[in-house]
Amino acid sequence: MGGSRGMGMPVPSNGLKFFGAVVKIFRERAGLTQEGFAPLVRFSPQTIASIEQGRRFPPEGFVERAERTLNSFGVLKAAAKHLSRNPAPPNWTQIWADMEASALSQCTYECRVVPVLLQTEAYMRAIMRNTPPLSSEDQVERWVTAGLARQALLRREPTCTLSFIVEQAVLSRQIGGPSVNRKLMEHLLECIELPNVTFQIMPLWQPDHAGYDGPLQIMETHDNGWLGYVEGQRFSELIADPGDVSTLTQRYAKMRSQALSPDASVALLKQMREKLATPWNTPGAGTSTAVWKAAAVWKSPSTPSPRRMPYGSSPYAT
Repeated sequence: MGGSRGMGMPVPSNGLKFFGAVVKIFRERAGLTQEGFAPLVRFSPQTIASIEQGRRFPPEGFVERAERTLNSFGVLKAAAKHLSRNPAPPNWTQIWADMEASALSQCTYECRVVPVLLQTEAYMRAIMRNTPPLSSEDQVERWVTAGLARQALLRREPTCTLSFIVEQAVLSRQIGGPSVNRKLMEHLLECIELPNVTFQIMPLWQPDHAGYDGPLQIMETHDNGWLGYVEGQRFSELIADPGDVSTLTQRYAKMRSQALSPDASVALLKQMREKLATPWNTPGAGTSTAVWKAAAVWKSPSTPSPRRMPYGSSPYAT
């Protein structure tokens, strides 16, 4: 499980250093030195250095001027909301969640748990109950409330175009047990029917896979900027460098061509829902046969091979 337990929850970090790192990332992205950036925001190079090193709060007016000068897609404003002298404010994960609310489009690949935007409350609680160190009841309630609130993005107006690729193994794992997962499958099928949602399953048998480096997200911001986000054990990172975002985009596009088509993914989800009465990993359940029957959905003659499906041209091609 990643540092945020797959729930999109914050990991502690130093607030001023965190904000300073954000400023530095976008300053360097704009190709500016501290000396070149300083007159554009009407502060001294020494002030810029102090902010980036996390030694002082940004003066009044700095965030607005820096946002305009660096064209930071709202990241600086979002980061400033969480700025305090407390040594443990939210980190990139919370910043991403804040920006997500106004995103135009978003791509998500997950190999650990079902993405938080598609989880049920019972599934969220099952994750929290099974991930050491165990959380207090208050923490669980806060995380579940925050996770469910983020799901408003699914039905937001104006709509946000959402694409998901989830590993079949994630869906087969049955976190929380058959009852929780039966309801999860039903919830997924309802979400997939939304016109702004595309859902694909990466099958168990897929020798060619562009996602070996782990989960990733790509966002088109409200002003048509592009950002990436990755997380793992006890860390998370927002990616603003255009070259690095391009790399994530290329990998996601490749995975779309390697995953099941949306129609085949729905068919497999329905098949898996029917099999939940007999979990694949229970004694005598015929694990091998069940797995290969599920994987055969995308290999059957009636289902076009994903290699011939037009999903690789861009992460949003349909």
